[in-house]
Amino acid sequence: MRIALQPADVVAGGDVTPGTTATTTVAAPVSSSPPQVPFGKQMRALFEFHPNYTPLNHGSYGTFPAAVRKFREASLHEHEERPDTFRRFTQPEIIKKSRAAVAPLLGADVHVDEVVFQLNATTGVNTVVHNLAGKWSASAGDAVLHFTTIYGACRKTLLSLEEFGRLRTVEIHMAFPDDSDDDLDAKLRATHAHAVEQGLKPRLVVIDTIVSGPGVLMPWQRLVATARELGMQSLIDGAHGIGQIDLTELGSIKPDFFVTNLHKWLFVPRGCALLYVPFRNQHQITTGLPTSWGYQLPGERDPSRYFPDLFADLGTSDMSPYACVETAMAFRRDVCGGEATIREYCVWLAKEGGDRAAAILGTYVMDNPNSNIRQCNFANVRLPLTIKPDAEIASDDSTSIPLSCVAEVADWIQMRGVLEGDTYLQAMFYNGIFWTRFSSQIYLDIADFEWGARQLVSYCERVKAGEWKK
Repeated sequence: MRIALQPADVVAGGDVTPGTTATTTVAAPVSSSPPQVPFGKQMRALFEFHPNYTPLNHGSYGTFPAAVRKFREASLHEHEERPDTFRRFTQPEIIKKSRAAVAPLLGADVHVDEVVFQLNATTGVNTVVHNLAGKWSASAGDAVLHFTTIYGACRKTLLSLEEFGRLRTVEIHMAFPDDSDDDLDAKLRATHAHAVEQGLKPRLVVIDTIVSGPGVLMPWQRLVATARELGMQSLIDGAHGIGQIDLTELGSIKPDFFVTNLHKWLFVPRGCALLYVPFRNQHQITTGLPTSWGYQLPGERDPSRYFPDLFADLGTSDMSPYACVETAMAFRRDVCGGEATIREYCVWLAKEGGDRAAAILGTYVMDNPNSNIRQCNFANVRLPLTIKPDAEIASDDSTSIPLSCVAEVADWIQMRGVLEGDTYLQAMFYNGIFWTRFSSQIYLDIADFEWGARQLVSYCERVKAGEWKK
């Protein structure tokens, strides 16, 4: 089954977002493969946002265009017409085709039988770590290293296995924007050396491609090479990977395990992720999560087929997102001008829009001249709020925020966006400072960043006035 992109799916629309009047005009990049529909307001018409909603936080859950939604509904309808026939015979072939379609985005050195679908990146991380840790022991000193900015759910995965006595966790202490790429590499080396001095056996390091909070690009390629040099395997959490950064050199970078969400930045419905395990490491993955029909005893396994077959059927679930991969990729290629064109616009918008938002707020964008942390689809803009330890706030200081109340203030700001602005403005307290994380996307333009910044100016003034306490 295939649904063609109809003209109605790619007709330019009018102004549909609050804050459509830009106070600054900045020319968008001119691509050698321009989109069929201009990025910004006209591209937004191909998605299905409520007319009043301003989507400034794409990075959390992603979204997808109407054309992909229509394909998914047709696929679900076909499934229900002949449930058994579709589930037993049609669906497995669709999934094979989808794997073959997406594998080239990881580069020519990646074989289709090195990639399988997962529900999300967290599931992929759990799959890898549980398989590896099954042969480890905390009492023997087996350890996993991770950076301070590891995704919270993945951190809890490691802690749960530590509770079960399977491993020790070791944190690589770092902070943005203070640490440069060189600093991160040096801290990985130093933490590994210290762990060895303490009698531990560092087995694995978990590395993000792009950190979720704050939203910054990591020098993950370099860190993979360092891990290999130090004798550790690398697990790359690329939740913010495919569809946002170029991954076509993945095979030559040679991570040991790599997982990436398709539903965040590739316009595939939730939940859909890829787990990449190169042939050289597939013997380490002996079960899926949950263990299901693909599992075989060691003597029964065909090494040439065991890994992809292991994940072909993990039990009854909605696999329709997997069927949408080709349609999402066709939309990106035929309507949007291709992956490079999308990347170029989104990185440009994150930089220009972030700078404009910072100017409106009277602050700055998180950056480090000795790194590439801004070379992604996020802009972390400081909020004009002062935080102090509770004991240091004077009786006549009515504008500073007590350190003990930062979570409450962040929640208040986010709820103001939801209740009053019909948006979601990501507010986070990180490294002693309040930030907001803007996500760029092809359906946004600089006017949207400006509108979001003006909302935040109002909310921050109200925070200073103490309204969050009421």
